Amino acid sequence: MKPTRLTREQSRDQTRQRLLDAALTAFMNKGFGVTSVEDIAAAAGYSRGAFYSNFGSKSELLLELLRRDHDATMGRMRSIFEDGEASRADMEARVLEYYSEIYRENKCFLLWVEAKLHASRDAAFREQFNAFMRELRQTTTDYISAFSERVGTPLPMPAEQLSLGLIALCDGVQFFYSSDPQSVPGDFAEAVLAGFFSRVVFGAN
Repeated sequence: MKPTRLTREQSRDQTRQRLLDAALTAFMNKGFGVTSVEDIAAAAGYSRGAFYSNFGSKSELLLELLRRDHDATMGRMRSIFEDGEASRADMEARVLEYYSEIYRENKCFLLWVEAKLHASRDAAFREQFNAFMRELRQTTTDYISAFSERVGTPLPMPAEQLSLGLIALCDGVQFFYSSDPQSVPGDFAEAVLAGFFSRVVFGAN
């Protein structure tokens, strides 16, 4: 049986996906700065011209990788916080599970580290990168406020401040876990994140 011939659109999507996959691997292993367009194209099995037929620059490709991971994060948060049928206990359990394990589940963590470095040096990229971060902060703030109102538990500080602290804590724990897992093992990292949520967000004793 002859293989089904791809349409032009399917072929373009396939090429684009292979370039994205190759770039993700290269950025995570070598770093964004030292990875060239030629490196990405060769790893994906294409020419330099094929790269520029799909992406205007290496930065544009990086933004697409970030957007996909960002959208996935937003989707996971919606699945946790927008279930109107969940009880308080169920909601707290879901939140604790998600945030206490996020340090080892986010395979794109190093990609965001690379993006932060690039954003510090490229103003145009920084503007688009910051849009992702602002949406994450605002969405987290909104969910924190909604959760507090839903369960009738007052927050220990303004939701905006709690949101920033939460995101910074997750980033920090993930950084220590990824760079020095011997001194910050998984159970320790999980205890820090779970303890923060239980006591600061949920008000547990």
